[in-house]
Amino acid sequence: MPALTGRISTPRTSYGSVLRTPGAWKFFLAAAPARIGIAMTGLGIVWLVHGSTGSYAVAGTVTGGFAVAEALAGPQVARLIDRYGQTRMLPITLLLHAAAVALLITLTTSHQAQSTLIAAGVLAGGTLPQVGAQTSARWAYALRGKPGLNTAFALEALSTGVAFMVGPALIGTVSSVTTPVAGSALATGLLVAGGLSLAVQRSTAPPITQAHERQSSARLLHKGFLALVATNIGIGLFFGSMQVSVTAFAVGSGSPSLAGPLYAITSLVSLFAGFAYGAKHWPMQPSKQFVLALTALTVSTVPLLLAGTPLALGLALALPGLAIAPIQTLSAVITESEVEPSVLTQAFTWLNSGGAAGVALGAAFAGRAVDGHSAQHGFALALAAALLATLFGLGVRRQR
Repeated sequence: MPALTGRISTPRTSYGSVLRTPGAWKFFLAAAPARIGIAMTGLGIVWLVHGSTGSYAVAGTVTGGFAVAEALAGPQVARLIDRYGQTRMLPITLLLHAAAVALLITLTTSHQAQSTLIAAGVLAGGTLPQVGAQTSARWAYALRGKPGLNTAFALEALSTGVAFMVGPALIGTVSSVTTPVAGSALATGLLVAGGLSLAVQRSTAPPITQAHERQSSARLLHKGFLALVATNIGIGLFFGSMQVSVTAFAVGSGSPSLAGPLYAITSLVSLFAGFAYGAKHWPMQPSKQFVLALTALTVSTVPLLLAGTPLALGLALALPGLAIAPIQTLSAVITESEVEPSVLTQAFTWLNSGGAAGVALGAAFAGRAVDGHSAQHGFALALAAALLATLFGLGVRRQR
């Protein structure tokens, strides 16, 4: 990472210079609707299946199958993309995903058996393209070895954060005002439109390397990268625990309508923190920054255990947001430096899969903790997850 020269670039100068990279703003904007579509898809399946069956249990099971398939198949799809190129493989995966969602819509509207719905959900998750991993690979190809790469990855984290704030709100509005079928159709339409717009941009797509596939893939088994994936699982555990615990706190305090706004506090603070972080060049090594940010996340989680009112909880929820976006950005920076370019899309996808698996596990563990005790026990689980991520982060630094 470049040394600090005494002059700090402003956010406009820093992000503007990155987006002026040849072709960058085109693929960045092309991916925007696809990101929102991805953020809508999982919740859209909940609306779709519940609207047909009237059962949240069935909707949750189908969505769970979707999430597991996404986490397991995503890296395999990314492997094909690394081998054959984004331009060739992205349209194929988009077509398969659209067909799987269409099948799920048909099955739900015709009231098929639960096992059939789960199978369709698994197909939809297994064919979901990880657009964020592919745009990250494009940034790495365009800016490898240049100072702007850190800012580009910060921009990626910001874009993902915005998408996951806009997407759930949009799918909820469309599904409730019109029909759940319309919501899922809109999510798929946004994903396909954005993905195809990205696929046709050949000039910024990473080239297909001639490196031996087995030799390149073996790089993903390096201890440093495995520790990084484990760190992302820990961060996912943190997010999953927080989702359940914040909701349980709001319900327990007699203000269930505050669950959404309270949880959004962390996301909003994270967006501002990520914007500020990416606008500046930092002299410290990325691996050391990574450990410090993870430590800050762990320490900032402690006040959640002491919050007794919604106001106190809202103030406490702002603190973890300061560390989340820098952690996500540094995770991408370290991955780019650790992994061979020929398997970079796979690497970014493995990080996403690890985070998704952690979210699912964290939500399940926190649900049991909250049901048996209180929301504070869920926050204690989030603290343990942050501490676990920090320990793995130390492993990342030792390997580097």
